[in-house]
Amino acid sequence: MSRKVVRTSKFRHVFGQAVKADQCYDDIRISQMTWDSNFCSVNPKFVAMIVDASGGGAFIVLPLSKTGRIDMSYPTVCGHTGPVLDIEFCPHNDNIIASGSEDCSVMIWEIPDGGLTTSLTDPVVKLDGHSKRVGILSWHPTAHNVLMSAGCDNVVILWNVARGEAVVRIDSVHNDLIYSACWNSDGSRILTSCKDKTLRVLDPRKGTVLIEKEKPHEGSRPVRAVFVSDGKILSTGFSRMSERQVALWDPNSFGEPLTLQELDTSSGVLLPFFDPDTGIVYLCGKGDSSIRYFEVTDEAPYVHYLSMYSSKESQKGMGYMPKRGLEVNKCEIARFYKLHERKCEPIVMTVPRKSDLFQEDLYPDTIGPEPSVEADDWFDGKDGKPILISLKDGFVATTKAKEFKVHKSLLKTTAVSSGNQQDNGEVRRLKTLEMTL
Repeated sequence: MSRKVVRTSKFRHVFGQAVKADQCYDDIRISQMTWDSNFCSVNPKFVAMIVDASGGGAFIVLPLSKTGRIDMSYPTVCGHTGPVLDIEFCPHNDNIIASGSEDCSVMIWEIPDGGLTTSLTDPVVKLDGHSKRVGILSWHPTAHNVLMSAGCDNVVILWNVARGEAVVRIDSVHNDLIYSACWNSDGSRILTSCKDKTLRVLDPRKGTVLIEKEKPHEGSRPVRAVFVSDGKILSTGFSRMSERQVALWDPNSFGEPLTLQELDTSSGVLLPFFDPDTGIVYLCGKGDSSIRYFEVTDEAPYVHYLSMYSSKESQKGMGYMPKRGLEVNKCEIARFYKLHERKCEPIVMTVPRKSDLFQEDLYPDTIGPEPSVEADDWFDGKDGKPILISLKDGFVATTKAKEFKVHKSLLKTTAVSSGNQQDNGEVRRLKTLEMTL
C-alpha cells in the first residue's frame, strides 16, 4: 500500500525574493488615504503609484527602468481635484491609464513612451456619472475601450471610453457600499461584493443579478472576491470573531463553500490576485508584511497552501505585473510591486529550476494585449474570448499597439491650449486622429 504523504505540485517550492536596493523606486511619498485599493498599477512599460498631493489628487508614472531615487520635482498626473483612490492601466494599450477619485470623476490619461517630461493636468477623456467618490476601476479583459467603475453612490457604470459615454448604469442592485467588482476571464460576467454581506454575479449588459450569495463570511469587515478557474469564485473576508478567512465557491451550488479556511487574526483586508495560467492565488493583506499564496485545484480541499513571503516592513499597496512582463528565462511566475511609505519594492516569485531552457509547463499560452472585440460590438451582445500569446521567446509585440481613438465630439474637449511645443504636438495628434476618424 503506497502512502501519499505530500501532495505533488510543481509550485510547492515557489519562493519570493525582494530585488536589490538599487532596483527599487525610492523617495516616493505614497498616498496616506485609508482606502482598500491596490494604490499601484503596473505593465511591461510603466509602474504607476498614487502619491500624496496637496490640493487635489495625483499619481506618478515611472518607466520600469527608472529605478533608484526619484526626484521630488518628478512630474505627476495631477488633474483630479480630490485624492485619487484607484488607478489601472489598460490591458490593450500600455500607454493608457484610468484613474478614479474622490472628486466623483474618472479620467483617462495617455502616458508618452519614455514617461512624463512635464506634469499632466488634462486627461484624454473625463467620465462624469458618479455622484460620490469613485473607488473601484476595472478594464474589460477582452473588449477594447470598455471600463467598469464603481463608486460610493453604490452604482456600477460601464463606459465606452472612446465615446465618453456611460452605456450601462447598474444603480438598483447594491443597497450599500461596493467593496469589490471584477470581470471573469472573457468579460461576460461581473462579480461584486458589497457591505450588505452579499456576493453577486451580474450580467454586465443587462445589469441583472444572475446568482447571489448572502453572508459568504459571517464578519462585518470588507469582503473581496475574484473569479478563478472554471467559473469558481474565491472570496476573502472575516469570521464573526474577526479571523481572516479564504473561501472557494461553486456558483452553480452556492449553498455551502467548497472550502473555507481560517488564516489569522490580522485586521487588514486581503487583496486576492489570481493567476489563471498556474492556478495560484496570492493574498496580500493591506498593512501586512507578508504575501501568502495558494494553489487552486479540482481536488479537495481545493485551495492548497503553498508558502508565504515575509518581510519586515508592511505594505501600503500592491501592484501585479501581467504575465507578458515577466522574465521567463529566470522561471519568474509572478512579480509584485510592494508599496512602502516612501518607496516601491519589486518582489519576484520564482519556481526553482536547474535548466535554462524555456519551461513550457510553467508558461502555457497567456492573455496577450490584443482585444478580441470592439466596444460597440460588445455592448451589442458580442462576447470575445481572450487572444492568447506564447511567451517562449519572451513577449514581443508583433502588432502595433492599439491606437487610442477618441470620438469626434470629444476632440473639442481634449485639445488643450497650444501654449508650448508639446501642446502643439498634442493638438496636431488630435487633428490626425480626427482625420483617421
